[in-house]
Amino acid sequence: MSANPPRVLSIAGSDSGGGAGIQADIRTITNLGGHAMTAITAVTAQNSAGVTAVELMSPDMVLAQIWAVMDDFDADAIKIGMLGSPEIALAVANFLKSVRDKPIIFDPVMVATSGATLADDATVAAFQRIIPLCTLVTPNLAEMERLGGDAMIAQSAVPYLVKGGHGDGEVLTDRLISADGEIERWEGSRIDTRHSHGTGCTLSAAIATYQASGDNLSVAIGKAREYVRASLKSAPGFGAGSGPMGVPEI
Repeated sequence: MSANPPRVLSIAGSDSGGGAGIQADIRTITNLGGHAMTAITAVTAQNSAGVTAVELMSPDMVLAQIWAVMDDFDADAIKIGMLGSPEIALAVANFLKSVRDKPIIFDPVMVATSGATLADDATVAAFQRIIPLCTLVTPNLAEMERLGGDAMIAQSAVPYLVKGGHGDGEVLTDRLISADGEIERWEGSRIDTRHSHGTGCTLSAAIATYQASGDNLSVAIGKAREYVRASLKSAPGFGAGSGPMGVPEI
């Protein structure tokens, strides 16, 4: 990392249990040597067992946070997570139109690890206004199907990292795919743990931070995958359900 830490803006929801969302992003960006900045889209009441309440910010408040950061600090990369409503998604899309030459990593959060729905059909439809403005989209298998599957990728100018963590078997595969087909794939053995809350948030935040530090997309993805695996292995074991991951030594 350089003497000046890379500036990474996370636009995402807050997780009161600290496993995912803004909390996971701040933890990841900071641990990887970056300076974390945030625009909170929603406040959630949740723990390892599930989400019990969600309160969305207004689109104007989300944009106020974004511009407060960008006008003063700027950012070297942007990570987008939970958006919560079509109105917030469209507001963020309008902001992204002003962004030039920065990595923009979009983790299209739809369902919490516990199963709680965090994006309705209208919000998912609004994602189509954001995706063309990004440099990478990081859906899991279920999210990819809801976005339109391989047909969606075939029509997109943006690459997708389709994560295999929710797949079957002991060897899981993450695939970087573009309209021209598969670019690269990474395989890894399944890590036997129930403490996996925040894997998607952590992965996308790590990719953004590594890219903000100058790594190309392929290198950033490879490093971020290893960081997530180390985080899974260092989970502290908190909570009766799907608890938070740990903070590995770098």
